[in-house]
Amino acid sequence: MINSASMILSELANEYNAPKNKLLALEKKGIYHKIVKGLYESENDVSPLLLAGAVYGPSYVSFETALSFWGMIPEKVFAVTSATTGKNRTKRFESGFGTFLYRDVSQEAFPFEIYIKSIDGRNFLISGREKALCDILYREKPLHSVKRLKEFFFENLRIEESDFTALDFTVIQDLCPLYKSTNVKLLAAFAEERK
Repeated sequence: MINSASMILSELANEYNAPKNKLLALEKKGIYHKIVKGLYESENDVSPLLLAGAVYGPSYVSFETALSFWGMIPEKVFAVTSATTGKNRTKRFESGFGTFLYRDVSQEAFPFEIYIKSIDGRNFLISGREKALCDILYREKPLHSVKRLKEFFFENLRIEESDFTALDFTVIQDLCPLYKSTNVKLLAAFAEERK
């Protein structure tokens, strides 16, 4: 379970004169595991997907991490990349639980197509397949043509054509105007061809 340092210290202050020292001792014993400054987890083998939303937010897991979760790309991702909005910069946090990256996406698109998924009875927020692709394209330099878009999907990201064909193209077209992105417009045009 995720706990803030202030919450733990408040509880420890009821029993100990030096709650900070006690927290350090509990950390050494493996009772608490530091995620990032001010945030602890009581289990040591938790999926970083469950922690990403607490590290920095509001956010949801997206980009290549979501594509990997949904089985759309063959590579395992080594950082959990999440979408935020209104931050105007990329944030990176290193932790014993892994690397957490946060990238801005369109504020208008941010609240849509986010799902609650569970691992070991604990929930986290993750974008759908279609939105993960839109988030990636929003942050990618302009591709300028459907040909380059296909190369990006099928060669760079190594998405299988059958997985791409299985996407809900209506969702992509609904999301497109929310991004105001040339790349996402290209995707919507490509999706229209595939209908």
